[in-house]
Amino acid sequence: MKFVFFANTDWYLYNFRLATALRLKADGHEVVMLSPPGPFGARFAASGLRWITLSMDRASLGPVREARTLFALISALRRERPDLLHNFTLKCAIYGALAARVVRVPAVVNAVAGMGYVFTSNRTKARVLRPLVSWLLRLSLDRPRSLLILQNPDDATAFAAARLVPADRVRVIRSSGVDVRRFTPVASDSPVHGRLRVLLAARLLWEKGVQEYVDAAALLRREGRSVEFLLAGTPDPGNPRSVEEAQVKRWGREGLVRCLGHVEDMPALLREVEVMVLPSYYREGVPRSLIEAAACGLAIITTDRPGCREVVTHHGVDGLHVAVRDARALADRIAQLDDDRVLLARLGARARQRALSEFDEQLVIQRTVDVYRELLRPAPSATRPTVRPMP
Repeated sequence: MKFVFFANTDWYLYNFRLATALRLKADGHEVVMLSPPGPFGARFAASGLRWITLSMDRASLGPVREARTLFALISALRRERPDLLHNFTLKCAIYGALAARVVRVPAVVNAVAGMGYVFTSNRTKARVLRPLVSWLLRLSLDRPRSLLILQNPDDATAFAAARLVPADRVRVIRSSGVDVRRFTPVASDSPVHGRLRVLLAARLLWEKGVQEYVDAAALLRREGRSVEFLLAGTPDPGNPRSVEEAQVKRWGREGLVRCLGHVEDMPALLREVEVMVLPSYYREGVPRSLIEAAACGLAIITTDRPGCREVVTHHGVDGLHVAVRDARALADRIAQLDDDRVLLARLGARARQRALSEFDEQLVIQRTVDVYRELLRPAPSATRPTVRPMP
């Protein structure tokens, strides 16, 4: 049986979906990775996976360019003839589902992590695009042998309320999972002493709370606290709400935060800090940085917002909640952990327990494979496409 995984970056497929592809390959299936060109795609060959490229600009709105992208995708699917197409991110879900309808791909899974810029921003561009994107979603998701995977119940409720997809075609799988054997806590039974080190790791979008994080660092420095603030991630030119590179460099020169850029070895970085901060008011799916931090036994400070609340479920139990857009409240939460190292250790231990029970990559992969099996069961009617069942 052949699967095609389609995403808007090779980086996403390599970092978030490689393990699922390798599980399918181990089960005897063929998996093809499909994305725009990028530096990570060449790595698939080392894992025995084929990668094909598609010219696509995720920020483009030009009708001619977008039509070319859709036709190129249709051509690629005609050549590959997959049994199942799995689309990741909103734009790929729309284009992939439409192309699959033309090519008559037997089964389609669409995975959308968070509501994204179009549905969450109040900027004019987003408001103008929202009705068109909603119409395209209804058109592309309305087919019998397709399912939509969302990462949190809030998004499932929102999609159903907006009538973007029938509720019975939605499956909630919390996150893309984390390798809990690679992301592990520092071996120590004693509370952390010395200078507290905190980290924000994310795409550098304003809605991730980056400004509030830097402002909290400035507040605590003025108050004489010796807390080290690290910032990992790079600007995202494909998103209109990206922080500019020049601004990141200014923060670094001012010494408010230590800017690390893209970090290849996240487990090593997470073992060097005690707290993960994500004061996000972005409509998250389930933030990868939070589940990686939880697996490493870090104390987590985040907002009580969709996606984030899937990781920190109860304030003071498995992490701390902070109000959105409130640098003073964020500074106070960090100071609380700086003063109470017993609480710091307890929150980290509970976060690790939650990662093991809810976000283990192997659990997430199995839940995803179960969705594939649900779709690939023999069709009950001869009028529907015939698909080979998964073993």
